[in-house]
Amino acid sequence: MPSPKWTFASRFRRNAFGWRSSLPIQRLKEAVSEIRSVARTDRAIAAEGAVLLLEKLSPALEQVDSSSGALGSAVNRAIDTLVAVIVAADVTLAVRRRWLDRLFEALQEDQMPYIEHLGEHWGTLCVPELASERADRLLPLVTHVLQAEGFNYFVGTVPCLSALFAVGRFEEVVELAQRDRLKSWWYRRWAVDALVSLGRPGDALSLAEASRGLNAPEHAIARACETILLGCGMKSEAYERYAISANRAGTYLATFRGIAKKYPERPQETILSDLIRSEPGSEGKWFAAAKDAGLFDQAVALSRQSPTDPKTLIRAARDYETTQPQFAMECAVSALQWMEAGYGYEISVTDVIDAYDALVAAALVGRVPMAAVDDCVRSLIRNANSLVGRALYTRMEAARR
Repeated sequence: MPSPKWTFASRFRRNAFGWRSSLPIQRLKEAVSEIRSVARTDRAIAAEGAVLLLEKLSPALEQVDSSSGALGSAVNRAIDTLVAVIVAADVTLAVRRRWLDRLFEALQEDQMPYIEHLGEHWGTLCVPELASERADRLLPLVTHVLQAEGFNYFVGTVPCLSALFAVGRFEEVVELAQRDRLKSWWYRRWAVDALVSLGRPGDALSLAEASRGLNAPEHAIARACETILLGCGMKSEAYERYAISANRAGTYLATFRGIAKKYPERPQETILSDLIRSEPGSEGKWFAAAKDAGLFDQAVALSRQSPTDPKTLIRAARDYETTQPQFAMECAVSALQWMEAGYGYEISVTDVIDAYDALVAAALVGRVPMAAVDDCVRSLIRNANSLVGRALYTRMEAARR
């Protein structure tokens, strides 16, 4: 099969990158774009390029610091795209078998690992014609490893489960996962999905719940349980039992939005109250969620109850100084209070002045006398020599001139 000279090939040589992750993430995006561009005219050649990139990824990324998770996420997104390119190619089974052999070898050489997510797509990669064949090839060793004493690992376990699932061999998936002496969720999750496909959601829920334990991924298990109940139309029970733990996101606001979107029949006030109760002492962190829902009084109350990011409060004060001046004033005052109390990340004089200016602007819209604003500000200052105290006195003096 003719192949173009891929630009990414020379960039993804072994140990091509240092410890910083920004450059490899950029190069990975460029490589995926290059392959997708070729796919518009020749899917088979693009698929060959996708296989080549997947082979090169782990050796090239071995020295990169992936502790932030950004690189791992970028690689997983790339894998999702590349798998689709490979599956879409119109090639003979012989060619596809060669691709599968190369990709399985890449999985075995994946030391860090970076491309283990590829195993979850194995059933899709095999296409229906090859899935059973590949599963049967892996099955004896997978069965032996799962039943053996001690801690054992075989890179082919997830690919085997994926291939069995892809061709509807659900009973075998369940039996195989139950052989796992260590009861790993990453194997059991295939059995949970298989039980659902067999029309046994109750058994699937029981198996998922039984998978909880030390080092078990609570978030993933809760999401699987929630999905089962939602699929059975048991929306109320799904919300009560799993919504919060299943939909935890990178930020408090994203968590709230995710749950509100999934359960639109629930009042947003109720969802927010449930979230607040789930984390006592973190009330201020839900400020942005309350603001996003238009619950301004609740947002203000939260910002007073526990530490709230001053910069978030300042942004809210600026955003609402003309449409909700009273709310904006409360946000600015809370920002000054928390900065004076020592909260906030890398707080500077500029932040203090921004909060004061937002307070003044909102007061003007709300027709609040400046004397009252200055009295309020002075009452906030505990120490005239603090960063907040010096910045405010300087700004107030300048405003009087």
